[in-house]
Amino acid sequence: MINFCTLFDSYYLDKGLCLYRSLEKVSRDFTLYIFCFDEKSQMVLNSMELKHAVILSNKDIEAEDNKLLELKQERSKAEYCWTCTSVIIEYVLQHYDVDHCIYIDADLYFFSDPQVLLDEIHEAGANVVITEHRFSDSWKDQRTMKRSGKYCVEFNYFDQSDNAKEALTWWKERCYEWCYHLYEPERMGDQKYLEKFPKLFQGVHELQHLGGGVAPWNLAQYEYVGEKPVKTGVQPIAGSASDTEQPANESGPFNTTEQPTESVIYLLDKKTGKEFPVVFYHFQNIRYLSEKKVNISSETHSKPTKDALYRPYLKAIEACRRELLTYGVTFGVKKVYSSNKLIAFLQGTVLRFRIKSLSDIYDLEKL
Repeated sequence: MINFCTLFDSYYLDKGLCLYRSLEKVSRDFTLYIFCFDEKSQMVLNSMELKHAVILSNKDIEAEDNKLLELKQERSKAEYCWTCTSVIIEYVLQHYDVDHCIYIDADLYFFSDPQVLLDEIHEAGANVVITEHRFSDSWKDQRTMKRSGKYCVEFNYFDQSDNAKEALTWWKERCYEWCYHLYEPERMGDQKYLEKFPKLFQGVHELQHLGGGVAPWNLAQYEYVGEKPVKTGVQPIAGSASDTEQPANESGPFNTTEQPTESVIYLLDKKTGKEFPVVFYHFQNIRYLSEKKVNISSETHSKPTKDALYRPYLKAIEACRRELLTYGVTFGVKKVYSSNKLIAFLQGTVLRFRIKSLSDIYDLEKL
């Protein structure tokens, strides 16, 4: 059993539901603990009776810690959610019979079984797992890393060990002290704190599988090579030479037992020449220009790569939005997450029209 947790409100309900549906398609045995940060999202998800989800409320964590209610008044919605990341992981570990919990962002989408990531974690004997942004060595990317941090809060594993509890408590305390959408030398939201984990705590592992953590900020380093069949519930070995040299029905990285097959997207790491299957993609910074046109802000010029990843996701998001429309849930086009009024204005009215490539514009009616 893989235990995930995430949080969002009704504004992110389409993304959160899409995340859950993607896990349903690729994983046989998982539970997603969803913390709803408003009543509308909780009501809708409860009525859906999602088989592999446990629906919780922000009130569940706030009832146990009055400090959260104080912080809620001084931070933006996004900043408050960042503040609560460590809190919901801790809540699941303390209140449910689980041996681990993995925080995942609501705007992730799983393209293949995450069990391969758990296998890596278990083989490493890890208690805590952090995921690198995997920025390139370019001046631009290195500057971004100094601002946003080496690690991304997107896939963060903690088990029930003392090592994990110590790290989780330290992280939570730092976020209580300061968690804002501001760039400082050692702080930015809840994220740059993770850079201290390897130095301060034992049992910390950096996720190595390139398929865990593909995102706009590293996509230009990869190239779409096609889809390959894999046995359902069984994943190929990432970066293995046999990925391309052996067919799936021979001994090698694939299980040979008779099982249904599925196709998995493979990317090529341009630097090493290795191919790897995409486990999940982080669809950050998709901005709606209108209700039917989106700017995906992909950071790559490769149209085949964009299409392979973004078309399935945009279709899935549209399907979730149609489903949610039956519950009376609709979505606006603006995306705002800063508590600074000037920055919030720029996010909602200017940044969504910042287009780096015309092929980043997708017409949702022509998918």
